[in-house]
Amino acid sequence: MTAWLHIVGVGERGPSELPPAFKLLLGYAEVVMGPARFLAGVEPVNRAGASGDLFNPEFVSKRSFEAVARALSGEPAEPASSASYADGRTLIEWEPPLESMIDQVMRLRGTPTVILASGDPMWFGIGATLTRYLVASEYVVHAHPSAFQLAAARLHWPLQAVTTLSLHGRPVELLHPHLQPGNRILALTSDHTTVDLAIELLTDRGYGRSHLTTLENLGAAEERITTEEADAFDTHGVGDFYVLAIECVPDFTAPLLPVVPGLPDESYVNDGQLTKREVRATTLAKLAPFPGAVLWDVGAGSGSVAIEWMRSVREAMAVAFERDGERMQMIAVNAAALGVPHIEIEGEQAPASFARRTPPDAVFMGGDVGNDDLFDACWSALKPGGRLVANAVTLDGEHALYSRHLQLGGELVRIEVSTLDRVGGHRAFKPRMAVTQWSVTKALHGLVVSP
Repeated sequence: MTAWLHIVGVGERGPSELPPAFKLLLGYAEVVMGPARFLAGVEPVNRAGASGDLFNPEFVSKRSFEAVARALSGEPAEPASSASYADGRTLIEWEPPLESMIDQVMRLRGTPTVILASGDPMWFGIGATLTRYLVASEYVVHAHPSAFQLAAARLHWPLQAVTTLSLHGRPVELLHPHLQPGNRILALTSDHTTVDLAIELLTDRGYGRSHLTTLENLGAAEERITTEEADAFDTHGVGDFYVLAIECVPDFTAPLLPVVPGLPDESYVNDGQLTKREVRATTLAKLAPFPGAVLWDVGAGSGSVAIEWMRSVREAMAVAFERDGERMQMIAVNAAALGVPHIEIEGEQAPASFARRTPPDAVFMGGDVGNDDLFDACWSALKPGGRLVANAVTLDGEHALYSRHLQLGGELVRIEVSTLDRVGGHRAFKPRMAVTQWSVTKALHGLVVSP
């Protein structure tokens, strides 16, 4: 199958900098899509270019777009049709938000189309997004050096040791998990306001001494680079097209909040319904998050397990099931403050609300663990090979876990934690309530795992 869509990476100088082969491909597309600044630089079709050494002019006819595409990929040419290619292309400007842009592309399915994308389309770009909607044989990606590569080159930062993320159309709170002493961050931005929001966040987190750099219009004649400490950075005059670079420098009072599970309990707004730090770390270890995995946190309370699941690995997702309205608000506040504002919060009654959710790779039951109907629904929804962890502190909850362990196997442990306290004038360890924890992996074939 010959691709109908070509996604072409473009630098700040616009389509005029594209190699001749890509200009020819652009010339014979029926539709060209992209931002207005790139469409303004699209040159008129030059048929003379078809007679160069790179392309056989016999290819350029009714199916000229397909012929050029084959030539670019090195495939042999097909005999030309005698019909001539109708002149006149349609230029379509992107229509935000992202959902509308995807609809624009999907309506053109099968029409010879070129998308002009900034930098590398597969690095937080439209190409990466379309991988979720198109079959690989439908499109070809022609990358350009990304904004991250250009920024790292200007700053002399080894790119493999740099955190890269996109704040374009995304909340600036995504920075939180990456604010670690000495860490270097390169971020794509929405517009001139992103740097102001980032400075406010850095200052609030105790990272106001971080070195901040805006790298504007990279690769263009108007390129400009400005560096200053975050709390002294003058944002007046910063334009809309720039990469934001942060070299993290904490104040002496800045809290250290690593992505390793087990954040301090005081990191969370809560009403007492909180999986404590030591138990939380053990719980996440048994849940075993991995990139792109989905967790259901059933009876989420303050959302601590779901939040640390999402912080621990890239693109991990979580749904926090919690009926209490005040706790739902706590989850949202905690998620934003700890860098995962895109957590999904489900307030409808479980398990009735399970049906409309993506099946999970892992399930955590932190409340109502003695409810057999709820457990059966969780177990049924869990993907084969997925992990389920349940914590209980009551006799009823423990009895339910013992029974399920006998039926399904897995691992049953008791976690006892004592903290230092005072008894009169002496120091002593004060025990917390013991937690019985059951963890089990759903068999790949069948539902029962032998003990």
